[in-house]
Amino acid sequence: MQPLTDEKPKGLVEVAGKPLLSHVFDALYNLDIDEFVVVVGYRGDQLREQYGGAYRGIPVTYAEQSERLGLAHALLQAEPHVSGDFIVMNGDNVVRANIDEAVSRHRATDAKVTTLVEHAPEVAGKGAVFELDGDEITGVVEKPEAPPSALIPRGFYVFSERLFHACKLVRPGETGERELTDAIDLLLTAGWHLEPVELDGWCYNVNTPADCSVVAGRLE
Repeated sequence: MQPLTDEKPKGLVEVAGKPLLSHVFDALYNLDIDEFVVVVGYRGDQLREQYGGAYRGIPVTYAEQSERLGLAHALLQAEPHVSGDFIVMNGDNVVRANIDEAVSRHRATDAKVTTLVEHAPEVAGKGAVFELDGDEITGVVEKPEAPPSALIPRGFYVFSERLFHACKLVRPGETGERELTDAIDLLLTAGWHLEPVELDGWCYNVNTPADCSVVAGRLE
């Protein structure tokens, strides 16, 4: 995202006149949540200054990840502040989709993981991809050379607290990071159910300055 992040964290990069993290907070606002827990690292003090202790009346708590050791590691920094089922959304995602349906489905099932999914053969293999047995999701792999399917997660999850135990079991990969996908795969290997909800709408991961313009155009 450089040069936009030379002097600010990615969460404060503006898209359509509003910081990325504000887009995340606004998407989650109507989901009957108790608290925002923000995992901060690079220039995290600026995020604290921007949002303080609340956003639109919902408390905001900050958890520090001093080293970039992966999403599974980041979630473990948030564990002391979480009780019960919880939502995970990346701080650089802008979403206009049926996230409320994912939350409702999670509450109505015995799933330990519920996530928005999309059939996307054009990008399968560039990120996480699900392994399937018929229509049942049995595993998930990160950036495989030969994708086992075209079904991918779309960056919005509802988890049971059991995820934290799986995150603690994840071993660092070649990059030294502990992947969230590996934690989810451990839950699936142990026989826990993942409930997929087909994406209705769009979810965009903002990774470059050009992405900011693309998303701003979608929001017009």
